[in-house]
Amino acid sequence: MSIDPPGGGSTVRRIMLGASLRRLREEVGLTREVAGFHIRASESKISRMELGRVGFKTRDVEDLLTLYGVNDDAERRALLEMVREANTPGWWHKFGDVLPAWFVTYIGLEEAASVIRTYEVQFVPGLLQTARYARSVFQLGQPDASEDEIEERVHVRMQRQERLTRKDGPRLWAVVDEAAIKRPIGGPEIMREQLRHLRDVSSLPNITLQVMPFRFGMHAAEGGAFTILRFPESDLSDVVYVEQLWGALYLDKREDIDPYLTAMEQLCVESTTPGLTTEILDALLEGL
Repeated sequence: MSIDPPGGGSTVRRIMLGASLRRLREEVGLTREVAGFHIRASESKISRMELGRVGFKTRDVEDLLTLYGVNDDAERRALLEMVREANTPGWWHKFGDVLPAWFVTYIGLEEAASVIRTYEVQFVPGLLQTARYARSVFQLGQPDASEDEIEERVHVRMQRQERLTRKDGPRLWAVVDEAAIKRPIGGPEIMREQLRHLRDVSSLPNITLQVMPFRFGMHAAEGGAFTILRFPESDLSDVVYVEQLWGALYLDKREDIDPYLTAMEQLCVESTTPGLTTEILDALLEGL
């Protein structure tokens, strides 16, 4: 079984293929129920396929293309090649035994994103955590997990970070609440290492780090942490990821995304400049 390298986009390919199938169905005026009957499936399966939430069988896609009147060989070949790409597992799928299913979806989207904008309240964002800090977070959050499971989770988190230092890596813009960098996770030594790491990575050209200071009081994102993912494919909308205790929300409708875009813009305006962020980190390091 082949595995996508970091940066591969099987998750996005599923979304793009699903969107293409939905567009083709709507162009010929057929319902999901009719499409499902044609491939011996339910209306809900067609819905999941069009949302990119499930894998695709080549035969099902071939039958749907015929139903939708797609007879051009080149167009059919392109869409069927997308089936192969969409079904190719990413590197993270081999860790499915220790990762929640809802988070596996996020990693696929993150791997394909060209811009990642995130606001974090309680912890340093995962993409900016050191291994020891991440290990402490996992040990606190999953006290019943085995040592091997914790180490696998840490490995996944470190591997996710590799894209940030590649030439084709994404642009990361992180706003971190002051509480997140002051909360003592793992003890003074681990926090010193983490704060130094934040100071170092914030100097990378593709990373911007800002701090939302306490002195601002209430602000635009009082609802909690969220991440906005933007993709290089122009026909894909942004996705807002909101993590919850036992699951996550994935928002891709314009009316759902816009409030988060507005909140993020306000956060960036109200938070520290990157230069002042460095000063805050240095001051915290001196106090540890």
